[in-house]
Amino acid sequence: MIKQNKFSILISLIIVYLSLASAKTFESAGLFEIPYLDKFVHFGLYFMFMAVIIIEHRNLFINTRQIVIVALIPVFFGALMELAQAGFTETRKADILDIMFNTAGTATAVCIWLFYEPYFKKVR
Repeated sequence: MIKQNKFSILISLIIVYLSLASAKTFESAGLFEIPYLDKFVHFGLYFMFMAVIIIEHRNLFINTRQIVIVALIPVFFGALMELAQAGFTETRKADILDIMFNTAGTATAVCIWLFYEPYFKKVR
């Protein structure tokens, strides 16, 4: 099971680290001063997380309902990470907008897959 999910496990561990790391870690990086950059990062991380889950299990999805149910994994994982930020860190706080952007990234990956899937099945 771990071998089949190695990339999604790796991305989830990266998300855990980035979610629970001190806010001072990211302040010192200060590469760009773009407003709401963290929201784009949330969107991108969860888009990538769901995309990797889809790629790892693309042959197992029989219908749309299955992929929507699997999409709940990153959604709940993102909400759990936000709660963990509030409970386990002193420099970070939970933010409902972060959860919304996590969910939007996940939903975008699902929508792109649902658009691409018919072409994928023709090629196989």
